[in-house]
Amino acid sequence: MSHSSDDALLPLEAVRPATSAKDTKGAPVPAPEDPVARVAVDSPLPHLDRLFDYLIPAALHETAQPGVRVRVRFAGKLVDGFLLERVAASEHEGKLTPLERVVSPEQVLTPEIAGLARAVADRYAGTLTDVLRLAVPPRHAKAEAEGLKEAEVSKGTGVPQVAGVSKARISKEAGVPKGSGVSKVEGVPEKAEVRKEAEVRKEAGPPDRPEPATPQATTPHAVTPHAVTPGSAVPGSATSGSATPGSATPASATPGSAVPGATIRESATSGSATPESAVPGATTPGSAVLGATTRESATPRSATPGSATPGSGVPESAKAVGQVGEGKAAGASQAEGPALERVVSSGAGSSEAGSTQAASPAPSRKPAGGKAGRVGEVAAEASAWDAYPAGASFLGALRDGRAPRAVWSALPGAKGWAGAVAEAVRATLDGGRGAVVVVPDGKDVALADAAFARLLGPGRHVALTADLGPAERYRRWLKVLRGQVRAVVGTRAAMFAPVTGLGLVAIWDDGDDLHAERLAPYPHAREVLGLRAHRAGAGMLIGGYARTAEATQLVAGGWARPIVAARTTIRSLAPRVHPAGEDAELAKDQAARQARLPSIAWRALRHGLESGPVLVQVPRRGYLPSLACQHCRTPARCALPPTKTAAREPQAEVPPAEPAPLCHGPLALRGGHAAPYCRWCGRVDADWRCASCGSPRLRAVVTGARRTAEELGRAFPSVPVRTSGRDGVLATVPGTRALVVSTPGAEPVADGGYAAAVLLDGWALLGRADLRAGEETVRRWMNAAALLRPAAELVVLGDAALPAVQALLRWDPVTHAERELGDRAELGFPPAVRMATLTGVASAVRQMLDEVRLPADAQVLGPVPVDEAGQERAMIRVRRAGGAALAAALKGASGVRAARKTPDVVRVSVDPLDLI
Repeated sequence: MSHSSDDALLPLEAVRPATSAKDTKGAPVPAPEDPVARVAVDSPLPHLDRLFDYLIPAALHETAQPGVRVRVRFAGKLVDGFLLERVAASEHEGKLTPLERVVSPEQVLTPEIAGLARAVADRYAGTLTDVLRLAVPPRHAKAEAEGLKEAEVSKGTGVPQVAGVSKARISKEAGVPKGSGVSKVEGVPEKAEVRKEAEVRKEAGPPDRPEPATPQATTPHAVTPHAVTPGSAVPGSATSGSATPGSATPASATPGSAVPGATIRESATSGSATPESAVPGATTPGSAVLGATTRESATPRSATPGSATPGSGVPESAKAVGQVGEGKAAGASQAEGPALERVVSSGAGSSEAGSTQAASPAPSRKPAGGKAGRVGEVAAEASAWDAYPAGASFLGALRDGRAPRAVWSALPGAKGWAGAVAEAVRATLDGGRGAVVVVPDGKDVALADAAFARLLGPGRHVALTADLGPAERYRRWLKVLRGQVRAVVGTRAAMFAPVTGLGLVAIWDDGDDLHAERLAPYPHAREVLGLRAHRAGAGMLIGGYARTAEATQLVAGGWARPIVAARTTIRSLAPRVHPAGEDAELAKDQAARQARLPSIAWRALRHGLESGPVLVQVPRRGYLPSLACQHCRTPARCALPPTKTAAREPQAEVPPAEPAPLCHGPLALRGGHAAPYCRWCGRVDADWRCASCGSPRLRAVVTGARRTAEELGRAFPSVPVRTSGRDGVLATVPGTRALVVSTPGAEPVADGGYAAAVLLDGWALLGRADLRAGEETVRRWMNAAALLRPAAELVVLGDAALPAVQALLRWDPVTHAERELGDRAELGFPPAVRMATLTGVASAVRQMLDEVRLPADAQVLGPVPVDEAGQERAMIRVRRAGGAALAAALKGASGVRAARKTPDVVRVSVDPLDLI
């Protein structure tokens, strides 16, 4: 009795079995809420480009949140992945494989970036995994832990906590002892000091950094997930569970595009448009008109999802960007409809991502001549946008929380472009939203970084470049992810920066080939930023001294509006251009036809050196990159045998004597006293003789930048010579006397501008076998000419009758771009059409062409050989409205080949730069 009475008095918890992550049968206990995780598995195979369902164990319930990195078992191997969504149940009726572990509780993949990655993958016929490799940098554990510690320390200073990371996890990761006061941490002020500082900031004015916006709720995936069961095999064929595409919320047109005019008005209607679907002659209702004042129409704006049709004012529109699949109906669901109406009909013309900031009054800007009221504000000077009739209106639209889209033709001069872009970013930050700026290279990042720091103040932006190193780059990227910084400038990888409440995306010099990604699926920064602006309801600025045919297409289709200065302003700032091939100059100097530096170029250099630095642009790097026989002009080729040959099997019969194979690579010179070397095998061929005439003498066919600098140094012995190119790029040079020799794209900025410039070897740029040869030549020339002082002398070695030289003479890149776009539309070249290329082994390319189900209006060109290794390339051309269908067809064909495990890989590239 006593024993029974003692048992009856025991608490209930004492007789219950201990809780475990597994049940009595050894199966993991699922999470109490939403136990199914939809994971994007890191697999390069296109037929596995879909989400897979996994079980979330109870032990991972707190850390397995959408956006975290996870490790899962896939096809018997542990692979990486991203958890995109948690749901209550899976469509799979069997058992689900549990998650192995959560790599880090940091939610590195935001819903906006996940949706953007899916759209980019569909646009370029790629996979979600390939795009996520470009969008999310590799994890650096130490930098991540440092960020968690800073977030815990800042808890007592009024700084917002890290988004997506719980307080308990921060304390655990940072190693802060429980119960320890924040005021005891070294370097952190006491609470009384914090309150005192807050009172001082309150009296001083508005805070430096606006409150972070509520991010737009977007669907991070676009395909029906597939369950992964324990011990299940990976689908290996196209019929092993094909993906059922879903559909994203139809994206609507973002009002706010700028047009020259007197006022900024809100249109009464709104349509759907995407940057890739703009067509000449089409207009996009709902654009804001750029002018001097701001007013809004009383007529509300409405939109119907899926209303865009090809051939209407907005062709392809939501189909190319908003639709991620074809599985759902064209209309949005009842839950999506009201949200879409709120996005489109908002008075600010932006999406929900920026509506919370637009609701509150934007911080007022100090008038001209007033004192700075915030950190980073300098004494008000004349704005760089005052030189453009639509400039003030563009800044006003950004400050008011709207979404203007503009193509900006920057003015030449020593002021540069970085200050104007910094003003646009500051206006966006004043409106309570973030900004992303993408530039071609590190030199431009340095210029923009200095301008941002001067105008915005310290700590309000970050610069992202590849040369920072993995730790520092990840540390800065985490600041953007956690909302500590809302302005980003960087190279093309920054186009995926997870800025909170995005309000502006900007790209400078979009014609530079550095904006094109070299990794699959080979996206272009301009197209990615256009998709992102369209999806997020943000503004977009495409800037440059020259204009590309793609930017002209956006203006002609009504998706964007031009920002151009008046002709009188352009003439007052542009340099005085003198073509070296003018008849008057040739009459004075008969030897100018054969001279590399005619007399007019020498005069310009001499006069320019009297007042400052001069610039010499050479289109080829190196010393003498191409040589030929001096007697017969035959190109000099390497006559040495290959470095290594494969060992042959012994044969019974001795074959007849065969001539030994030779390298046949092009010869070049590294210096004036060096022997010629082969650019293929790298060996020196000191005993070279011409195979045609036997002469041992060589002549230069192309002169590089280093040889040009050597010749100019001899001609001007008392003037220092600086070079900027592949071996070392200079960002800036002082305004003293100097000869600056540079290759295109590496021209440093001179303090006060260059006094003169000479553009050498124009034939080398214009004579390239490239579809964009003329456009690229104008871009490179204008980028160099824009660094000159107003009315400085510029000599270009080219025929004055050429369209590229005429565009430089008149400083009229717009007319040249419009003519270029018209010629391409007539001939059927991008951007007037959509084009894809298939490159690979001849048999593989032909097999894929036979199997792919192309759109009805597709035209196949080729295949044709591209090199001596047996590679061939075929081009497929469709109308712009059929671009999405072409990408889907090519992706499906690639998936079928991957499922069959075909050994020969065919590279698929949509709208590549190197078509010819």
